[in-house]
Amino acid sequence: MLEYDWLIAVVMGAVFILLGLVTIFWGRREERSYYDAIATRADVREYVEHSPERPEPGGLKAGGWIAIAVGLLLLFVGVIFLR
Repeated sequence: MLEYDWLIAVVMGAVFILLGLVTIFWGRREERSYYDAIATRADVREYVEHSPERPEPGGLKAGGWIAIAVGLLLLFVGVIFLR
C-alpha cells in the first residue's frame, strides 16, 4: 500500500464505530420513549406485555452492532497495513 493508505481504513473504521454507537443509543431512546408513552395511557396492557412489539428500536440496535463490527474490522485492517 502507499504511504498513507492505511489511514483511510482507520478513519473509515472510526466513522463506522461512531455511527454504530449513535445508532445503538438512538434505538434505546426510541424504545424507552415508546414504552414511557404507553405507561401514561389508561390501557397499560401493551406496556406490561410489550405487545404489539415494535421492530424499529431492535433493528436500530442490531444495525449499530453490525456497524461497530465493521468498524473494528476496518481498524484492524488499517493497523495491519500500517506496518
